Formats: sequence, structure tokens, C-alpha cells
Amino acid sequence: MRRAAVLTSSDTGYTGEREDISGKVICEILEREGYQIVYQKILPDDRALLGAEMARIADEDIADLLLTTGGTGFSKRDVTPEATEDVCERMVPGIPEAMRICSMQVTKRGMLSRQAAGIRKGTLIINLPGSPKAVRECLEYIIEPLGHGIDILRGDSSNCGG
Repeated sequence: MRRAAVLTSSDTGYTGEREDISGKVICEILEREGYQIVYQKILPDDRALLGAEMARIADEDIADLLLTTGGTGFSKRDVTPEATEDVCERMVPGIPEAMRICSMQVTKRGMLSRQAAGIRKGTLIINLPGSPKAVRECLEYIIEPLGHGIDILRGDSSNCGG
């Protein structure tokens, strides 16, 4: 079974002023697709804290897939992509490109999302948007091929296409 962690970046979610609906949407989709949710946490929009937690999850082999939500916009506090880039050893640009293509079919504002994706050790880290609607659209668009990528990363599958 593939293990997944969910990390929400939200100042108001961290202080309990706002419910983490996007994190719940991620867990719902992952569980439906057969992933085991092994870890979930809300952190403030802080680059160092987010990066340290992402690195810890990967370095301690807690999850095969780490999905973040929030912090991918234009606000000065939106630093999730930078935290992701700080900790990843190899970037995976195709995943955020695919999500932006999907989002732009719904709204031209999809081009404003700054998601990033990369690999640290055996963990694939992907930034999702902050809104529950956009999370659902993006994650449902990419979820099927992610399994193959994770299997390759874990050494459970070959690189050969079918």
C-alpha cells in the first residue's frame, strides 16, 4: 500500500481560525484511490518550518507521497513552492505543468498558481492549490499516473511504458 502525508500551509488554519477543508479533500481522494494516510499536519505559512517538515517526512521515510495544500499564490506569505524547492533533490516540473493545464481549462487564473513538485530520497512532494475546488480538480487530474511514478521511485516497477 502506498503511504501518503498531507501538509497544509495556512496561518489561519494553524491558529484554528479556519477549518482545513482542502486537507480533508486530499485525504478523501487518496483514500478512495487506495492510499494509506499516515500523517497530516497544519503549519503556518513559514518557509523554514514547511521545508523542515517536508525534509523530515522524506528523511524518516514516513510517506511515499507528500501532498501540500496552500501557499502557492502571489501573497507575500505564499512560500510553499520555495520551501519545496529548498528540500527537493530533483524537481518534477511535469506535474505542476499538468495541473496548471487542467486549471486553465476551468479558469484563466490557473496560470497564476505557482505549484512545484520534486523528489527527496524516496518521497514525491507535490504542491496543490489552497482552495478545496482547485485541490479536487488538480489531484483528480494527476492521481492515476502518480501511482506509477511512486512505484518506480520505490523500485516496485520498471521505467518501461505499457
